[in-house]
Amino acid sequence: MGNVINLNRFRKRAERETSAKQADANRAKFGRTKAERSVEETRADKAKGHLDQHQIDREDQS
Repeated sequence: MGNVINLNRFRKRAERETSAKQADANRAKFGRTKAERSVEETRADKAKGHLDQHQIDREDQS
């Protein structure tokens, strides 16, 4: 006679493995490191400041 096994345990383990694989794929596809996010934010702030410096004020002409 064989050992009694719990099929729910194996089903849940398989679901966890597939969701872990999907999470790894999503991290590779969409994820960015904190350093990458901070560099992009710094560049955006610098570009915004650069545009603000070159804006022509219309109030001075009136």
